[in-house]
Amino acid sequence: MKIAIFLPNWVGDVVMTTPALQALRSHLGSHASFVGVMRPSVVDVLGGSQWFERQLLYQPGSKNPRLTSRNLVRSLRNENLDSVLLLTNSLRTGILGWLSGAKQRIGYAHYGRGPLLTEKIRFKKYKGRFVPSPTMLGYLKLTHLLGCPEGATWPLHLETTAADEAAADQTWERLHLPDPKRVVIFHNAGGWGGRATSKSWPFGHAAELARKIALQEGLTVLFICGPQERALAAKTVLAAAHPRVKSLADQSLSIGLTKACIRRSRLMVSSDSGPRHFAAAFGIPLVTLFGPTHIAWGDTDYGRMISLQHDVPCGPCMQKKCALAHHHCMQKLTVEQVYSAVNQLLQAPSQTVFNQELPLGISA
Repeated sequence: MKIAIFLPNWVGDVVMTTPALQALRSHLGSHASFVGVMRPSVVDVLGGSQWFERQLLYQPGSKNPRLTSRNLVRSLRNENLDSVLLLTNSLRTGILGWLSGAKQRIGYAHYGRGPLLTEKIRFKKYKGRFVPSPTMLGYLKLTHLLGCPEGATWPLHLETTAADEAAADQTWERLHLPDPKRVVIFHNAGGWGGRATSKSWPFGHAAELARKIALQEGLTVLFICGPQERALAAKTVLAAAHPRVKSLADQSLSIGLTKACIRRSRLMVSSDSGPRHFAAAFGIPLVTLFGPTHIAWGDTDYGRMISLQHDVPCGPCMQKKCALAHHHCMQKLTVEQVYSAVNQLLQAPSQTVFNQELPLGISA
């Protein structure tokens, strides 16, 4: 049995597919081979893992003939697929799956894709809106249509490559970082691939927290960043004004480096960004700062995480930019509240289970 699996386009969503990939490997074992279909930007998320016998890459709108949808359809047809599993939501991928020639096509029946699928599930809706529910569990539910048993649970799982670890070693040396277990990773990002602002915590808050951790805990804080976030990371380090607060802003960036830095760290503080799921996959204690997004969508039932969200009447709005221009959901999440969560995780024995969601008041 040969199955093509279309992966999501976002880093965090790809991490949240790993329980589904484990379920499929466990259930189908050597009776199936898997072809991963993904965009080039997320390939390194699963670097070091052996989920797929073969990978097919595509990028809509690309001028590279090997990444076009036409070439992808040709490659899919050459695979003589039995099934296509769409861990995506778009009509485009529904059409690509239909054109693949696979007789069984499984996915979400939304955005006009229903007629293209042979087996499907739907998200619940209330008053025309999707009801927030864990994305990870949605992916697992799709695997049930391929025979995977219901009720089985799987954790997030990632690996790093030797190259990833070597890049992190070089970064440690260049930045004169201490023992990794004395390093707190901080990722403060606006979301949506660095093209938005609404998920980010005010840089002044982030700088104050980093300085507080350096002064009171004696730890080093390393701000990680994506290519679109270099300026914010550098600005935050400058505002923190402490020698133990550093960033990757001037380093050669890669997803593999980010994974390796997080994997070896003591703790991570993050806005609701994709790399926060790296911490959960590697078992690193995590404080996540939520603003405009629903906690439920990214819930992975990770036991060493504290989720903080300041309740506001206008949220969670799920918008890329604050329509009211005040950004209260993040502005009013205080440094003391976040530091308290950080301290709680730092002081806890490694086996302590948290998975707390803490709404922090309502502000007009």
